[in-house]
Amino acid sequence: MANITFKGNAVTLLGSEVKVGDTAPNFTVLANDLSEVTLDDSKGSVRLISVVPSIDTGVCDAQTRKFNEAAAGLDNVKVLTVSVDLPFAQKRWCGANGIENVQTLSDHRDLSFGEAYGVHIQELRLLARAVFVVDSNDKVTYVEYVSEATDHPNYDGAIDAAKNAN
Repeated sequence: MANITFKGNAVTLLGSEVKVGDTAPNFTVLANDLSEVTLDDSKGSVRLISVVPSIDTGVCDAQTRKFNEAAAGLDNVKVLTVSVDLPFAQKRWCGANGIENVQTLSDHRDLSFGEAYGVHIQELRLLARAVFVVDSNDKVTYVEYVSEATDHPNYDGAIDAAKNAN
């Protein structure tokens, strides 16, 4: 498993670590209208999955804005942002910040995504910061578990991987 810290303190990640070349695990999360969303719902598209601890914090805000901006120029790429924030909070934040190119998804109910992708922080019941790119055939083509959860991910690496995935 990836070694992750949160504000300099080691944390325990639960679930299975995902690696490049793996078949992307399915998951069930909630959209802002409380409907269930799975990986299969976007089958046939490239998925850039941005994982944030809480959308209402500085780095998570910046990460979501950066991928929202990039999404406007990505063909056949769906950008999903997953956190354990409540769907209502995600909807409010997106509306207040003009986020229209990213779909925010909540894993608060049962941590299905967190467990499937190995990003569930046991001590905090949050998700570790990570980015995954999944191609249209459900193969993982890019993985970044950010070693310090309060640091930014490699935006350019993730965006380039999404552009190059089929």
